[in-house]
Amino acid sequence: MLTVAASRLRNKFTTASISSLAMPFLLSSSTASPPFSYSAPPPARSPTLRPRLPPPRPPSRRRGLAAAPPPASPLLTPWRRAMASLAASASAAAEVTHLSQRDAAEIDEQLMGPLGFSVDQLMELAGLSVAAAVAEVYKLGEYTRVLIICGPGNNGGDGLVAARHLYHFGYKPSVCYPKRTPKPLYSSLVTQLESLAIPFVPVEDLPGNLSEEFDIIIDAMFGFSFHGTPRPPFDDLIHRLVWLSVIGNSAKRPAIVSVDIPSGWHVEEGNANGEGLKPDMLVSLTAPKLCARKFTGPHHFLGGRFVPPPILSKYGLHLPPYPGTSMCVRIGKAPSVDISSLRENYISPELLENQVMPDPFDQFIRWFDEAVTAGLREPNAMALTTANKEGKPSSRMVLLKGVDKQGFVWYTNYGSQKAHDLSENPNAALLFYWNEMNRQVRVEGSVQKVPEEESEKYFHSRPRGSQLGAIASKQSTVIAGREVLQQAYKELEQKYSDGSMIPKPDYWGGYRLTPKLFEFWQGQKSRLHDRLQYSPREVDGSTVWHIERLCP
Repeated sequence: MLTVAASRLRNKFTTASISSLAMPFLLSSSTASPPFSYSAPPPARSPTLRPRLPPPRPPSRRRGLAAAPPPASPLLTPWRRAMASLAASASAAAEVTHLSQRDAAEIDEQLMGPLGFSVDQLMELAGLSVAAAVAEVYKLGEYTRVLIICGPGNNGGDGLVAARHLYHFGYKPSVCYPKRTPKPLYSSLVTQLESLAIPFVPVEDLPGNLSEEFDIIIDAMFGFSFHGTPRPPFDDLIHRLVWLSVIGNSAKRPAIVSVDIPSGWHVEEGNANGEGLKPDMLVSLTAPKLCARKFTGPHHFLGGRFVPPPILSKYGLHLPPYPGTSMCVRIGKAPSVDISSLRENYISPELLENQVMPDPFDQFIRWFDEAVTAGLREPNAMALTTANKEGKPSSRMVLLKGVDKQGFVWYTNYGSQKAHDLSENPNAALLFYWNEMNRQVRVEGSVQKVPEEESEKYFHSRPRGSQLGAIASKQSTVIAGREVLQQAYKELEQKYSDGSMIPKPDYWGGYRLTPKLFEFWQGQKSRLHDRLQYSPREVDGSTVWHIERLCP
């Protein structure tokens, strides 16, 4: 029997060959002085309240990015990241700290002074955070063409970094950078983009109707250190974005994303007269600025994740935890969703009859190995559907623990509902769904218990905690509360605390589904999915698998 552990060692396909399958959303000059000035860094506050600040560094780097990281957790898929982000924001939205302009500037000074950060480090993390937030909401395939409008300061540098990361994510960025900053850091960022053949579009060459050529516009013109009135050409660029942002039907215009604060807004008072930019997404950095309280768009994210504990403690910052390994976390209200409009246009290689294995077991192992190589979380998770003698169906997720030419094996409590169904009706169906690869595998067949010695061997291969849990849980029975289960488990821990062997209970063991039908599904564009079905046929006294294509 090929166990899951053994399957992980097969690795017949390289990670490089799998990456396009596992992550389809990845497929795919003059110098002038800034048209604005930075405010001088604020003076240090009373030493009794705050430690002495380092000497000011003009211009102020207005950045600190995020919260202290949560405990390490497995890499999350985009969908799991989104759900975890929503969960984090639901509990933390009401208490997220909003920074004044003074505090934001002070934090920057401390980060680049005693805390040892450099401007380019902070800019890299900021730009990556912006790109990650964009990719979180605006999925590749529906949104591809991105225009990043960069100002001459650090906010513009964030936009240049974001352009590079969006390119590597699979988007097609273009950059409008009217007033280039001559400092080496900015020149290097420009060189990096030019090496990727990312186009720089002069203001005068921008299309009259930005909606015709771009799906997303990133506003990276002015950050919180800006004050005064925007000068040409930025005043006109802001006006064009304002005009776009008030178009009634957002489906007919590009999505507008602002970096840290919407350009033209007052850093604390926000869109004071109501006539300014109204972006669809705001990516706050360090912590939201006070003006973010006036943001009414559907998507508000906090970017980065490195603010050290001394900053959190000194300024009393309350920031949400980041999900998994994500560089951004949703804050504020969750967006309203029209369920009927949720859809993905899958981008996948074709699944053709002359490319699949003649034996469905071999084809399953090939796809399973690719899912493991791609790093998917629990690729052995499968939906098990059973039905009782009246034909009433029931489904749940279980974990595949072995597969070979005899069938698919999982383990459970023989007193559970699924076991009761199988005792009355030994027919069942399995469904594997590998979302990141746009793949499903359906398997139908008859089910039998595995031999007792096989169940015994697997039971004792499990962690001791799982063995105790199998004994403590009378699966599918009603209990008074969780404390009942916890007490039973605690008593078993004490009973076997000497390390003695834990006996497998008689009511626990394995099942094997012997397939009578396989279907391999590969998502494709415009819902023209590939579906190949394997069914057994008798040919010259032997059973062979017949492959047919099903209409999607």
